[in-house]
Amino acid sequence: GTAANQSSANQISPSAAIKSKSLADQAFPNHAFLVGTIPHGKSRLKHGTSLSLSMMAPIGALLMTASVPKGRSFPMAVYTDVSPAALQGFLDGYAIGDPVRLTGILQGIENSNFILETTGGKYVLTVFERRAAREDLPYFLGLMAHLAGNGFPAPAPITANNGTVLGEIAGKPAAVVSFLDGDWPHDPSPEDAHEAGRALAQLHLTAADFPMVRTNTLGADTWQALYDASAPSADTVEHGLGAEIEQRLSVILAHWPKDLPSGAIHADLFPDNMFLQNGLLSGVIDYYFACTDAYAYDLAITLNAWCFDGDNRWSVAHSTGMLAGYQSVRPLNAAEQAAMPILLQGAAMRFLLTRLYDWLNPREDALATPKDPLQQRDQLRWHQDHTL
Repeated sequence: GTAANQSSANQISPSAAIKSKSLADQAFPNHAFLVGTIPHGKSRLKHGTSLSLSMMAPIGALLMTASVPKGRSFPMAVYTDVSPAALQGFLDGYAIGDPVRLTGILQGIENSNFILETTGGKYVLTVFERRAAREDLPYFLGLMAHLAGNGFPAPAPITANNGTVLGEIAGKPAAVVSFLDGDWPHDPSPEDAHEAGRALAQLHLTAADFPMVRTNTLGADTWQALYDASAPSADTVEHGLGAEIEQRLSVILAHWPKDLPSGAIHADLFPDNMFLQNGLLSGVIDYYFACTDAYAYDLAITLNAWCFDGDNRWSVAHSTGMLAGYQSVRPLNAAEQAAMPILLQGAAMRFLLTRLYDWLNPREDALATPKDPLQQRDQLRWHQDHTL
């Protein structure tokens, strides 16, 4: 779940927008000048919901700007400049055609993502930013390829002419993946939650024979160190927050389950990472927190992400739907069912700690405001007082 707010302005031309320097010198044939505007009434855009583009007279290059009405804001996470020459050079290594449009995807805080339209089709270009460890990228891309190759609707990495799926653009690692149609559920219904549960179980079963392993770098054994990094300033967010986290963290870690069924998990299946068409799954994206961990923990993350409403109230209808959907594909065993209350607390704690750290240590190049950690604190409190 990666959405945040950008400070409003009459017009924003992000540093990551494709800039036209010496347009005549960097000309592409059959290209157009693109101006992106935020559609009226929309403030959140993601893959599958691109900018509204105004086509102007062809001038031989790509230029993207984002125009925002006064008083409005939108989430933006495109950190890397991609010049027309760099894009053409990158695509020369692929057999997917010449570039036609490159549109920044206005959501997310981790990597730079673009909708890439070429003479050969539509794709997504991801430029991996500093938080993405290069040594982890083969796992992420390998998992996506495994899922897509076995019929699960994950983006399929596109293989370059040299036989690899990981390239480099603007001095950073980058990959091209297939474009998935659909839209993410902005106001998920219990039926949507059921579909998300079913999708997650399908993902787990499809990836069960995926041979690669990646340790969860945000797993339970990292939470104490993660909290320690934020502890001195925790009470600047809210008085008493530090003591509350310390107390709950000690309980969670003392009761954290071991030896649950495990394998490749998504670890970030928020609503904006799943696409639907006519109420049915059409895609699951954003595998860049994927790792090897307990399936039931992944389910707990997804329950928290889908079953609290906009006022942070738990929806029994959504949780019932999600659990039914998941278990229609992969039934939970007795140990997983018994562990679910502490797993739900742990899932809330994980996002509380990472959001607290990001809140206290904003990135200098951040184009998106960190999410409020107190939302996850309130979810943790709810799970302390209730059980499914």
